[in-house]
Formats: sequence, C-alpha cells, structure tokens
Amino acid sequence: QVQLVESGGGLVQAGGSLRLSCAASGIIFSINDMAWYRQSPGKQRELVAVIRRSGITNYLDSVKGRFTISRDNAKSTVYLLMNSLKPEDTAIYYCKSIMGSQAYWGQGTQVTVSS
Repeated sequence: QVQLVESGGGLVQAGGSLRLSCAASGIIFSINDMAWYRQSPGKQRELVAVIRRSGITNYLDSVKGRFTISRDNAKSTVYLLMNSLKPEDTAIYYCKSIMGSQAYWGQGTQVTVSS
C-alpha cells in the first residue's frame, strides 16, 4: 500500500533552520508531483511548495526565498529545507503525492518556531 512518511520536524528558535523529509513507498515516485502543505490550529491547510515531476517548483509567497523544495527520485524522497524560520511558520507539515486524480497524504510532522 501507499505510504508517505514525514520526518525532521521539531522545535527551533526563530531564525533557525529545519529540513523535512518525506519518504514514499507504493507509488512510482518519479512520475508524481510532490507537495508540502501545512496547517496551524484554526486555519485551513495551505500549500507551501510543490515540485513537479519535471522539477519545476512553486512556493507560497510568504516562504519564497526562505524555503526550498527538492526531490531525490532514486530515494523516493522529497525534502523541504526551511531557513530563517518565523513563529508564523509553526504548523503541522504534510507531504502529498499527486498523479492526476490520485493523491496521497502523509501523517504530518510538527514544526514549532519559538520567538
């Protein structure tokens, strides 16, 4: 079955960095678009970054220049490098695989940024 397993979350001070990883299994990773979403309490889940199977990337405006999404098809893993973290980046971060109408979610990893 399909599994997306996120890791790398934690507690960090404002200005710090974290790298999230999402390891996928049960899908043909290289032909999926991969995305990172986040959700904080009382807010809707929002798209943070996406990397197409072509390698093209897009970012939420508020993270442009601070976050970098990348993928390693050989390891079936997508990454999110987060620099210059701010308290408003605090959320549960989820990865998602997308291929046409088929999409799968990971269980999420908590990121907490203290001021």
